[in-house]
Amino acid sequence: MRIGLTYDLRDDYLAEGYSEIETAEFDGEDTIDALANAIQALGHQPDRIGNIRHLVKRVAQGERWDMVFNIAEGLHGYGREAQVPALLEAYVIPYTFADPLVASLTLHKALCKRVVRSFGLPTPEFVLIETEKDIEKVALPFPVFAKPVAEGTGKGVTPASKITSQRQLKQVCRDLLTEYRQPALIETFLPGREFTVAIIGTGAEATVLGMMEIVLRADAEAEAYSYRNKKLYERLVQYRRVRQGELRESLEALSLSVWRCLKCRDAGRVDLRLDANGKPNFLEVNPLAGLHPEHSDLPIIATLEGVAYTEVIGRILESVCRRCHLPFHQATQPLSNPLVR
Repeated sequence: MRIGLTYDLRDDYLAEGYSEIETAEFDGEDTIDALANAIQALGHQPDRIGNIRHLVKRVAQGERWDMVFNIAEGLHGYGREAQVPALLEAYVIPYTFADPLVASLTLHKALCKRVVRSFGLPTPEFVLIETEKDIEKVALPFPVFAKPVAEGTGKGVTPASKITSQRQLKQVCRDLLTEYRQPALIETFLPGREFTVAIIGTGAEATVLGMMEIVLRADAEAEAYSYRNKKLYERLVQYRRVRQGELRESLEALSLSVWRCLKCRDAGRVDLRLDANGKPNFLEVNPLAGLHPEHSDLPIIATLEGVAYTEVIGRILESVCRRCHLPFHQATQPLSNPLVR
């Protein structure tokens, strides 16, 4: 197959004057190299397209692909992760990961939690702060946890995110509203262990690839998988594989229920945390998970489970082919290090 690659290259946006934090979710050349190498190793022809502006030009010129491997995050609005999928749907081009509806819903963490809760699945109580006037309406018991409603990669999550007083709540909400120019999500703080679960596949065929516990080291920012902790994870975070047992079974059951009720596709991650009774709760879902072979959570989980990066990419392509009724084949030789060819 001829497979197009759509992505937001971080260096492009930095060159245009966007800041480090504005481009934090975008990808580097090494991620694109790894994806292209894996796709080629699987017997397909990768074609680097780039961001949505490049995609618009090429489809307007009449170019088409058998499939597009889309990891473009977009830059503006709640629908930013839906922009490339919507354009590809308009031209009837199969693509990886969430459709426009799911991409928009899951980016807005409050709306996503409402849907998850409507299916009877556990998630912390929450309030959405859209203006400073809403702060007075928060009736949740302290401590609570605050973060921007539609950001990823830990943006806006700091040690101040765990809030223990009304005074702190006002200050943190004001800071988030001002800096991120979007509502702040306030949730009941859960004191238990935190996990992220990697899922491969779609609907009834979706399975758990693996999961890991996120353990913060002594020098890490406390009690939050923050932007800084993620950025410096090799020094500040320990990732522990979750072994077979009752806990793993309960994490697996909740994450698959969330994945299926939200209609996520192909691959992604579900973030969970235990409450005071040791019961898993849904925090958020990432249907467009990072795919750097060494630094992104989903490939890290695959490595902990002994699954090669190229095999992960192959299983994503297979999921797309199954749901789009495309013929699927792949080479049989896995690429041990996709960054080196």
